[in-house]
Amino acid sequence: MGKKICVIGLGYIGLPTAALFSYYGYDVLGVDVNENIITNLIKGKITITEPGLEGLTKFVVEEGSLKASLIPDEADIFIIAVPTPINKDKTANLQYVIEASRSIIKYLKKGNVVVLESTSPMGTTEEIVKPILEESGLKMGVDVFLGYCPERVIPGNIIEELIKNNRIVGGINNSSAIEIKKVYKTMVQGEIYLTNCKTAEMCKLMENTFTDVNIALSNELAMICESTGINAWEVIEYCNKHPRVNLMNPNPGVGGNYLAVDPWFIVEKEPDLANLIFLSRTINDNMPLYVYNKIINLMESDNSKKVTILGITYKADVDDIRESPIIKIIDILRANQIKVDIYDPYVKGYYLCKDNIIEACKNSDLLVIGVEHNDFKTLPLEEIRIVMKGNIILDTRNFLDSTEVKKYGFKYKILGDS
Repeated sequence: MGKKICVIGLGYIGLPTAALFSYYGYDVLGVDVNENIITNLIKGKITITEPGLEGLTKFVVEEGSLKASLIPDEADIFIIAVPTPINKDKTANLQYVIEASRSIIKYLKKGNVVVLESTSPMGTTEEIVKPILEESGLKMGVDVFLGYCPERVIPGNIIEELIKNNRIVGGINNSSAIEIKKVYKTMVQGEIYLTNCKTAEMCKLMENTFTDVNIALSNELAMICESTGINAWEVIEYCNKHPRVNLMNPNPGVGGNYLAVDPWFIVEKEPDLANLIFLSRTINDNMPLYVYNKIINLMESDNSKKVTILGITYKADVDDIRESPIIKIIDILRANQIKVDIYDPYVKGYYLCKDNIIEACKNSDLLVIGVEHNDFKTLPLEEIRIVMKGNIILDTRNFLDSTEVKKYGFKYKILGDS
C-alpha cells in the first residue's frame, strides 16, 4: 500500500486502530506522551486489557508495520485519538485535542488527510482543530483533507467492532469526507456514511446519550420501586415482554470515558435546551450516593464498620476504571470513615486492592457486588461467610443466585427492591 499513518494517542481506541491499520497494510507510527506506553509498544507489549489486542499488536510490531514514538513524524494520514475528559464544572477539556493538533503542524504537507476521532463537542473539528492546522499555511479542505470519524465500539469487543461496525465520516467539505472514507474503507467492512463534521460529532454524542438516558430511566424506576415496595427487576422482566419495550437494568451509576462524559458536551453547548439529558446525567451521577446511603442503612452504620467491594471497573470483564461509579462509592465511604477493602481480578495496583477475595472479606460487615465480572459467578460463599463479621450482601447488579447466597446464611439485597 505504501502509505503512512500517524496515530496520536494510544489508549483504548488509538492503539487498536493503529494495530488494525498496520495489519491491513499501512506503515503506522503510534504516538503517545506516556513513556511507559511507548516503551512497551516498541517491545510489542500493551498496557491495557482487550481481547485479541495483545496478539495483534505483537504481530504487527514484529512485522515492522507498527512503530512507536513520543513525537509525530511526517505521514500521509494523521489520526487524532486522544482523550477528551470533563472539567469539574462538567465542560469539555479539549487540552489533549489542542496539543495533538499542534504537534502535527510542522509535519503537514499538501495531500495529507487529518481525522479527529476523539469524542468532542459539536464544532470541535471546525472551530478548534481547523484553525490550529491552518497555522501551517495550508488550507484545510483544499490542501489538507480534514474531518471527524468517531468509533462505535464496546470494550471487550473492540477489534471486531472496529472492523465490522458502520462508521460515520464528517468532513469539513465533501472532498474531505470522500478522502477520509477511502482511508477507513481499507479496514472497515461495515457501511461508511458521509456527512458534515457537526452532524458526525452530534451522532457520536447522541449514541452514548441514548444509552445514558435509558439507564437513568431504569435507575429512577429502581428508586421508585424501593420506595413503594415493588421489585424493579420483576417490573423490568414483565415490561420487556411487550414487543416494543426494552427497559435496561438499573445499576450503581454510569461509568466509562463515554457514557458518563459525552452527554455533558451536549449540555455544555445547549444548556437551555438539553433538559432531559441534564436530568438523566444528574440521576446517574447521583447513583453512587444513593448506593452509599443504602449501604449505611443496611449496616446501621457506626465509624467502626468495614465494607468489602468486589469489582471496581466501570463494566464487567474489562480493566477500565475511568469514571467508574464504584470508585465514587468507595470515595464516599472512605470520606465518611468507613473502612473499605476491594478485590478486582482485572485491576492491578489500585491502592485498596487485596490479593484475593477471602483476604478482602475478612472482618467485613457488608459485601458489595460492584461489577458482574464472570469471575464472580462462583464465589467461595462458605469461606466468605466464615471470615466476614456481618452477613449482608448488596448486589448492585442482581448478578448472584439469591437461593445459593441465602443457603450460606447471607441476607441478600439488590438495588430496586426493598
